[in-house]
Amino acid sequence: MIHKCMKHVLENLFGFNPQKHSIHTEIMAGITSFLTMAYILAVNPNIFSALPDMPGGSVFTATALAAIIGTLVMALYAKKPFALAPGMGLNAFFVYTICLGMGYSWQFALTAVLIEGLFFIILTATKMRSFMFQSIPGTLGKAIGAGIGLFIAFLGMENSGIIVNNETTLVCLGNVTQGTALLAMAGLFITAGMVMAKVRGGMLWGILITTLLGLFIKDPATGQAITQVNGIVSAPVSVAPIFCKFQWNQIFCPDMIVVVVTLLFMDMFDTMGTLIGVNQTTKISTQDNMYDDIPNLDKMFMADSIATVAGACLGTSTTTTYVESASGVMEGGRTGLTAFFTAVCFALALFFCPVFLAIPSAATAPALIIVGVMMMPAVARIHWDDYCKAIPAFLTLITIPLAYSISDGILIGVISYVLCHAVAGKFKEISVTMWVLAILFICKYLFL
Repeated sequence: MIHKCMKHVLENLFGFNPQKHSIHTEIMAGITSFLTMAYILAVNPNIFSALPDMPGGSVFTATALAAIIGTLVMALYAKKPFALAPGMGLNAFFVYTICLGMGYSWQFALTAVLIEGLFFIILTATKMRSFMFQSIPGTLGKAIGAGIGLFIAFLGMENSGIIVNNETTLVCLGNVTQGTALLAMAGLFITAGMVMAKVRGGMLWGILITTLLGLFIKDPATGQAITQVNGIVSAPVSVAPIFCKFQWNQIFCPDMIVVVVTLLFMDMFDTMGTLIGVNQTTKISTQDNMYDDIPNLDKMFMADSIATVAGACLGTSTTTTYVESASGVMEGGRTGLTAFFTAVCFALALFFCPVFLAIPSAATAPALIIVGVMMMPAVARIHWDDYCKAIPAFLTLITIPLAYSISDGILIGVISYVLCHAVAGKFKEISVTMWVLAILFICKYLFL
């Protein structure tokens, strides 16, 4: 009787069907998803460390809690095996574009993330999401993803000293024979080996092994070991210093509009690309291209948008669905029970904050570079023989890393797409949404 009640509860909560699914398989799939995406617990505080007034411990806790909340919503509401966490690229946009590039406070950036999440909820609830997505050229979406991949890889190389400043050539190769650059290079090949060998949680293991190597490699500037460990287990650090720290006095300024639109673009393409890719490659969906035919897609989008709002309140960047969820699905995860166990793993990780905070930038740099590699296949799907599409795509792709700005890359991409098609007389291929965005973005550069 108890056994039957348990199965009934699992079916109602997670969509688990005992005739089709196995509890053991769902558990192992959930653990697998966690192992493949747990690197974000080390990478996110490391990226946010560029903002000295955001405590690393609080950012770590916010990252884990955002992942827990988003993944639980996906498990219980959408009943799907996908996991969520603060997204790569989106966190870089938060820190390096909004705060360091545009000069705004992290409170301003958190407000933008909150507004974007609320807009995403409204778009999903009103079915406007489909209209918005269909109005934006897929070519730009692919170029944005690949450009962010280049940007993330560049950040990893820069933060670890592999690439350094040069007054003559702007940038050049650093001294890779010592210090953090040496550790990052060693870590890159260790992590790459793990990933190529398809070791479960390869990137996480690569980060941990590189961190251990850092105990034996000294920083030339300080003479101390690069890795400094100050404990293993601790109570979760409070998020009070960054919890709901919004800045409302600038929500109507032009830059806020640009930032929110950019975040919405990035989040929408990131989530849609992940859901389509995982559904198709893992055979969950038999459809080829029609994303609206994916079962419970609106619920998955709603989970993603709710997670973004929750993450903003906690004090972290946009939370999104992770493509690494495919690893758990490939292990056989098919229901929300997989996502539930991924969330449980993130909850346990909360108590190992000192370990994750001890991980140096040289150890997370290889993960950033490899994530960049993983984002590059989109380039192959750009129609390079059609210059009306290829030129805007290339400008987007190259502007993001070279201008050190994801938003500028997207803005240039939208403007160039509209201008190229207009000059070529292909007005039918320009949606009303693209016309409006292009005019707004041109005004930004001319008058702001």
